[in-house]
Amino acid sequence: MRSVCLPRHPAVAYLFLVRSDQMTVTLREVIQEDLPMFFEHQLDAEATRMAAFPSRDRDAFMAHWARIMSNETNETGILNTILADDTVAGNVVYWEAAGEPNIGYWLGKTHWGKGIASAALAQFLTKIEARPVYAHVAKHNFASIRVLQKCGFQLAREDMCDGDDGEELVMELRSDRCATAANKPTTT
Repeated sequence: MRSVCLPRHPAVAYLFLVRSDQMTVTLREVIQEDLPMFFEHQLDAEATRMAAFPSRDRDAFMAHWARIMSNETNETGILNTILADDTVAGNVVYWEAAGEPNIGYWLGKTHWGKGIASAALAQFLTKIEARPVYAHVAKHNFASIRVLQKCGFQLAREDMCDGDDGEELVMELRSDRCATAANKPTTT
């Protein structure tokens, strides 16, 4: 394993996570410049089907991110960009809804199947003190279910998704147990 120095945005804190091979997965705070890539990620038809979450048009998408990036409207949120070898790969977020702590993530399709989501989520969970914490996942999204299981989440309940998107699983993490054997943080 190795440390890698990446160009820094002056107002952004970075966490490093080094995987085997040559892949470096890094988390940092979301910045405005990440949003166009996030927008493109959520336009992918297969990704929206897997997530059972519809894409938004540009104006609605940008308004949503402006709201969740505001400390005034999102006091409890933690928003991180996932970088894979300096490329914006997706995002991982924490928020509270109706008193329930939740996490969610979205990875661009070109980054699927490489262990990036598991590595990023494992590192992100070290920042979240709340337990239990919940994740809602479409019942047919086996890859995302596996990511959550690798990080210690277990099935809490099954629900129906809003609209016609079918069933969702509510996964729960009760302890700090995360599968990080191959994903040890390095110091910067």
